[in-house]
Amino acid sequence: MDDVKKKPNILFLMSDEHRFDISGFSGNSIIRTPCLDELAKDAVVFTNAYTPAPICIPARQCIAAGQYPKTCGVERYGEDLPINYQTFAKTLSQVGYETVAAGKLHHFGIDQMQGWRMRIAGDCELSSGVLGPGMKWDEKKEILRAGPGESVYARKDKLVVQGTKDFIYQYFVDSYYDRATPDHPLLLYVGLLNPHYPYIAEQRLFDYYLNRVEPYENQRPFDHPFLGKCANTKALIPGEDISLRDIKRAMAAYYANIETIDSQFEDILKSLKEAGQNLDDWIIIYTSDHGEMLGEHAIWEKQRFFEGSVKVPLFIRYPKKFRPKIIKKNVNLIDLFATLCELTETEIPTGLDSRSLVPLLDGNESSWENETISQFNGQNIMIKKENIKYQWYEEDQSEVLFDLEIDSTEKQNLVDHVRYQEMLPIFRNRRDELGFGFTR
Repeated sequence: MDDVKKKPNILFLMSDEHRFDISGFSGNSIIRTPCLDELAKDAVVFTNAYTPAPICIPARQCIAAGQYPKTCGVERYGEDLPINYQTFAKTLSQVGYETVAAGKLHHFGIDQMQGWRMRIAGDCELSSGVLGPGMKWDEKKEILRAGPGESVYARKDKLVVQGTKDFIYQYFVDSYYDRATPDHPLLLYVGLLNPHYPYIAEQRLFDYYLNRVEPYENQRPFDHPFLGKCANTKALIPGEDISLRDIKRAMAAYYANIETIDSQFEDILKSLKEAGQNLDDWIIIYTSDHGEMLGEHAIWEKQRFFEGSVKVPLFIRYPKKFRPKIIKKNVNLIDLFATLCELTETEIPTGLDSRSLVPLLDGNESSWENETISQFNGQNIMIKKENIKYQWYEEDQSEVLFDLEIDSTEKQNLVDHVRYQEMLPIFRNRRDELGFGFTR
């Protein structure tokens, strides 16, 4: 038990659909995220972190499993990990951690715990067949109804935050029954649903952002059968399909919901401090499952390998061991599994695709394999090496290649450019190794 006591507590904060460039710590001057900014100030911030899949369920199950979609078998919305899978929660619980999850985990299978010992105000539900992607409004309708109000997600997030605060009191204080167990190491996960659409937000915050937000400059559809449309409708061209005011209303609500989750995370941190916890003793992680296109390329929501959809915010704060720094290397959310194991001196299970980020946290970047991967729907794959992003689309046997160093807004497909021909066999071989199709 003495060894267990020495293990650090972990706070894993997660939002849903938080675009990488909409936070104060990412340099956005409009959004107000004082809580996340204060945490990031003393953290290692990863500016090239990517989701293993730009859609909720596969992304979350891959994070839990420390594996890419094809490895763990969760490639599509509605699929889930097999019963009793070796998740990072299960791995840490096996070495003495109390593993507690509040909020969204997005399991639709029989095993609703997946290694967690306790779930609070979560989305514990088996898939009934009525929650699939076809049972929502299309992107245009979501945009046209944007405005002030309280969405069902906002109501659920309030329950998650209150449940988390109640648990913190129970775990660290509980003066009524004296049943607190603060000497046991804790992995506390808090997953909020916002800023995921619907684009509906508190009136006060919606009004604040309405005339401050500005649409992204790159508002034209990309010439590609998959990248050139939204998930549930065609691309929404400003001035043709939706107005500038429609765009700003949706963006205002999205920004407002990011400020809302920031204040909710602050509530949770305040509860920990009131319970006598020194946050400098904790490992604190913040990330999101994927991004949001928010009108860039005339696309909304996610599922695309554009930066707005596939890139995510990520920082790890542990000032007792790591100095604040910016890491520009390519990393993936699945890497959090091996990282948590190494930080807690826990044996890393075999069979993971996860790589420990500890060398990067330590400032040792020289040996890092600067690659990251994302997959979608069992058909599409993105491989990013350095600043080059390669994509393969099974349905039409097409390839797309971006050089983010010279084309950060991803306007030009360079797959046929003479400068990149020597790179293509490397990407294609890697694609084939990962179990995807062959070039036409």
